[in-house]
Amino acid sequence: MTTETLSWLPVIWAVIIAAAVFFYVCMDGFDLGLGILFPWFRAQADRDVMVNSIAPIWDGNETWLVFGGAGLFAAFPLAYATILPALYMPLISMLLALIGRGVSFEMRFRTHSNRARAWWDRAFAWGSVVATFCQGIALGALVQGIRVEHGAYAGGWWDWLTLFSVFTGLSLLVGYGLLGACWLIWKATGPLAETARRLAFILGCGLLACIGVVSLWMLVSQAGFRTRWLGYPGLLIAAPVPVLTVLAAWRFRLSLLRLSRHDAAPVGGPAPRDITPLLLALTLFLLSYLGLGFSLWPYIVPPGVTLWDAAAAPSSQRFLLVGAAILLPVILGYTGYVYWLFRGKVEHGAGYH
Repeated sequence: MTTETLSWLPVIWAVIIAAAVFFYVCMDGFDLGLGILFPWFRAQADRDVMVNSIAPIWDGNETWLVFGGAGLFAAFPLAYATILPALYMPLISMLLALIGRGVSFEMRFRTHSNRARAWWDRAFAWGSVVATFCQGIALGALVQGIRVEHGAYAGGWWDWLTLFSVFTGLSLLVGYGLLGACWLIWKATGPLAETARRLAFILGCGLLACIGVVSLWMLVSQAGFRTRWLGYPGLLIAAPVPVLTVLAAWRFRLSLLRLSRHDAAPVGGPAPRDITPLLLALTLFLLSYLGLGFSLWPYIVPPGVTLWDAAAAPSSQRFLLVGAAILLPVILGYTGYVYWLFRGKVEHGAGYH
């Protein structure tokens, strides 16, 4: 390969890993969001519908988290070796919460005691909240920067814990809660779907406010972000992101209003209107994700380690790229097939055990 081609390998791998992380956020986001919303749905029948709607797909959603972590380790070993020590506590807490949440998900189907099931429901909700909050904290800590000296993490044990990272953790709770509510709009019927629509409107407003606060906070706190977003030609390149965000938010509101004026689609039948809020909520996530990528480029460990600094040897990245080219279509095909197979509404009293 030419030198120019080799210089693009880190970019290709960055796109692959970024896509895997985004797929995880999309798919496990509504999954975790249902657990976050559990306290707002007290009826056991409603909770059964919520977990039954994700029962066939929930564990497969986390495939993307594994793929992204493995890709980071293989393609950018320096980034892996610095990010993990810097974020050790929130990442380990997230993994423990996901494990506990997975156990509670399975156990609530196996118990016949209402009291025991209530405890497993609490564990499912708390596992979802803790996992989401830790993901948001890790994101905030990465954005604010990680101290790296001589190729190793040089910060302290508690550097990840700041007011900004706590706020990003809370913001992600709002965002995943919104995805969970939109998923219910698509998959549920009757009063459960109606409650989800009301929650989606509130959480949508909350997410838009959080996006605005985080964006302004980043601009105020770091000169590099201000230069990137407000300077030339960055302003022209980035201008569509906030404009499209406002447009998507407006369309999201309209989609909820239209749903409130129409009856839901028949149980088990197609529901083109019902999926619109979910698609628009995912659009808000995508636009935020693109804005974040624009802010951080070309650093994989801000503020000083670029993609090329952290990249593995070109021969290693070429070899791994062959495996990724084979594995990615398999994962995408399997995921698409499962979602298509279990399409349609979930009725009360019906589910997968």
